[in-house]
Amino acid sequence: MELDDTSGYWRNVFQVAAVTFTNGGDNLGVYGPLFAGMSPGNISIVIMVFLVMVGVWCILAILMVENRFLQDKIEKYGHILLPFVLITLGLMILAGGIVEAL
Repeated sequence: MELDDTSGYWRNVFQVAAVTFTNGGDNLGVYGPLFAGMSPGNISIVIMVFLVMVGVWCILAILMVENRFLQDKIEKYGHILLPFVLITLGLMILAGGIVEAL
C-alpha cells in the first residue's frame, strides 16, 4: 500500500490515535495508584512490557487483517460473534472480581 496524503491512511491513523487517547482517561485512575507504589525500576519494566505487547497486538492485527480466510469469516460472522465475545468477556471479568472478593 502506498502511503500518500490522498489515500486517507494518515487521517485514519490520527483518528484511531485520537479515539485511543480520549478513551484512555480511565487508565489514569488505574495506573496512577499502581505506579505510585512501585519503584522506578519496576515502573520501567511495566512500561517496557506494555510497549512490547502493544507491538505484538498490532502485528497480530495486521496478520489477521491480511489473511483472506479470516477476512471472509470476520465479514460474514463478525457482527454476530462480537456481542457474544464482549458479553462473555464482561462476565468473565465480573466473575473474577466476585471470586477475588470471596
